[in-house]
This record gives sequence, C-alpha cells and structure tokens, in this order.
Amino acid sequence: MAAEAPILDEFRRLRARVPQLTGALAAGVDGLVLAHDTPGVEPDGLAALTAAALGVAVRLTDETARGDFRELLMRGTYGYVATYAAGRTAVLTLLAQDGVNVGRLHLEGRRAGARIGELVDAGAVPLRRTPARSSAKEPRTPAPTRNRTARPARTAANTRTTTES
Repeated sequence: MAAEAPILDEFRRLRARVPQLTGALAAGVDGLVLAHDTPGVEPDGLAALTAAALGVAVRLTDETARGDFRELLMRGTYGYVATYAAGRTAVLTLLAQDGVNVGRLHLEGRRAGARIGELVDAGAVPLRRTPARSSAKEPRTPAPTRNRTARPARTAANTRTTTES
C-alpha cells in the first residue's frame, strides 16, 4: 500500500541505526497493522498482542499515577520487545536481538515513534478500519475506571444465616 511507504522508510532508517533490530511494526492502538517489517513473525498477531499489552500498560500507568503511556520493554531469553507511543492513535513495536544496546534501542525507538506518530496524526498514513466497523458509527468510549473502596467487615449482626430465614 502507498500509505505504508513513509513508515517503511522509517523502518529502513531505524534498521540502519540499530543493526540488531529484527523486526518493526506500526499499529493502531486498536491492534490493526499500519505497516510491518517482521520476518518470521505474523504481523496481525503481533499487532493484537501489542494492543493487549498496551491496554495493560496504560492501565498500570494510570493506576500508579505515572502519567501517559510512553514505552514498554520486555526481555526474553532471545531478545527484546519494545513498544513506544507513536502519536495519539498508534504504537511502534520493535523486536531486537539479546545483544542490542538497550539505550540505543530506546533513543532510536522514541525518535521513530515520534516521527511515525506525526505521520499518522497528520493523516499521511490513514488508520485502517475493520470491515464490520463503518465510519458512521461513533468510536467506542473507554470503560470508566473503577475506584476500589473497602468493604465493611462482616459481623454476626449484619450477616443472616439460613436458619434465621
């Protein structure tokens, strides 16, 4: 797709600056792929998992009063998965080998995320919609966050037993 070209160009520049990068994916926060360069990794599945991880990360930053989501880093036995905010409606997920310089990965990932976010937010790369979703529908509003309050302690005075009924 022609809309993917600016993002794919950014991926090429990113790979030149971080040689240990093994994959890159830009996706909407809803889990739809915008562009990908993920050899050996199914992009739709990675985008869906990124959206799920993003949901948890956003909730965690909210609950701990850490502000807006910026990035998420996971390390496995064979390397890293890093996800960066890319504007208001997209995320950038990078896959890297275990020997990557994590500081360099963060520096370049943040820069690339900012550039991809500018492209997406400016409309240069339109967000794709699923076929079931029409443009006439209102976007779904996020579920309100629950405030947890302590429950009163159970006592014999406020507990009914089956023999009393």
